[in-house]
Amino acid sequence: MEIAPMPVAAAPRRAEIVPIRRLLAPVLRDPVNMLADLGRQASGRILRIRFSPSPLYLFSHPDDVQHVLRGNWTNYRRTGMFWRPLHRLLGASVLSDGPAWQASRDILQPLFTARHIASLTEQTAAAIDERVAELDEYAASGRSFDAGEEMADVVNETVIKVLFGGRLSREDGRRLSPAYDRAARSIAFRLLLPFVPYSVNLPGDRTFMNSVEVIDEVFLPIVRQARAVPGSGTDVVSALCRARRDDGPAAERQLRDDLVSIYGAASESTATTLTWLWPVLDAHPQVAARLRAEVDEVVGTGPVRAAHLPRLTYTKMVLQELLRVYPVGWLFPRTAVEHDVVGGVPIEAGAQVLITPYATHRLDEFWDRPLEFDPERFSTGRPERHHRYAYFPFGGGPHQCLGQHLFYMAAPLVVAAILSRYRPMLDGGPCTPAPAGSLRPKEKAELRLVPVRREEAGAR
Repeated sequence: MEIAPMPVAAAPRRAEIVPIRRLLAPVLRDPVNMLADLGRQASGRILRIRFSPSPLYLFSHPDDVQHVLRGNWTNYRRTGMFWRPLHRLLGASVLSDGPAWQASRDILQPLFTARHIASLTEQTAAAIDERVAELDEYAASGRSFDAGEEMADVVNETVIKVLFGGRLSREDGRRLSPAYDRAARSIAFRLLLPFVPYSVNLPGDRTFMNSVEVIDEVFLPIVRQARAVPGSGTDVVSALCRARRDDGPAAERQLRDDLVSIYGAASESTATTLTWLWPVLDAHPQVAARLRAEVDEVVGTGPVRAAHLPRLTYTKMVLQELLRVYPVGWLFPRTAVEHDVVGGVPIEAGAQVLITPYATHRLDEFWDRPLEFDPERFSTGRPERHHRYAYFPFGGGPHQCLGQHLFYMAAPLVVAAILSRYRPMLDGGPCTPAPAGSLRPKEKAELRLVPVRREEAGAR
């Protein structure tokens, strides 16, 4: 009798090791593109980065991203040294992990479904149109303005009216928006050097804590008032207060954490993407011309309304491509709870895993001409990517961002409201990514607005 030989187990793969000497200068100069370049050069293979005391891995291949964000997501928690700086702002909320995250998500999920967001479209369009009309002052005077500040303010006021039921005053909203911006920018050194203990002061620490203090000054009085009189409305504050009836400082803090997180999720992606839009259109005049033509045809001279949204198809394609090239959530850190094997590579318990859409969205293996801006990638019937996780600007799996439906409702309406009134002109050069908590332009995008009617009159 012939005995078959025992199969030989395949040897585990090893992650390619990136030594620290290759990273010191790039991580300080341009960490966003550094990670993307590493991922592209490795064609998505898992990299081990020798840059911190803990094992640190870069995952950029869609298979590996899917494994962490969906397939084995319970093993990869939003904890560890990269989340520690954010915890001081966000606390235990829908942007955290564990029981606090699950409870918050269960409460808030019904308020962010596609159906519920669609029911808010007319109200959102009216709020956007009213706020965009205030830009007439810039158009009449010819003065330029900071696009980042104005886009944040347009979105901010819309979020306040639609999601917060007017519980936030306009004045408080205008304190919140710059406080979030300062917090996101000032956290850069903590993200780049997460292993540095908090007993050592880093640049930006004081600015960050001052920003958190402003955010608390705005939200805590709202929490206290809403807990006293929860109300029966469908705004997020009322819904949270009705669901969370515990007493004491811990309950107050939980509500504060929820509101801070949901305000950021509802406003950050839209405002930041709209800030990137104007330098991108300036660099791609053919895209700008086609976008203006669609708005002219669909909206005319305005006002923008809910009925326009389904017909703004090219506008949505431009925004989708913007999120590919400049994903607002550019870095998704995770900590491995237990030992795992990903793509044949052993991952130790306690290892830090970095996932960055900015890198995955640039892989040549999944995108044709990935460094070029081309909205046609997202045209109907032309699916360029071949993997669900080749494109994930809002994350994936159970932690997928609640705000994505709000983004695809509000952002096209803001673009249409602006382009139906004005022809924005960019002052200054191109913008580059800043290593902030969210992917913001390092430089200011200064805009001037030319009224559409004046431009048309000049052409005639």
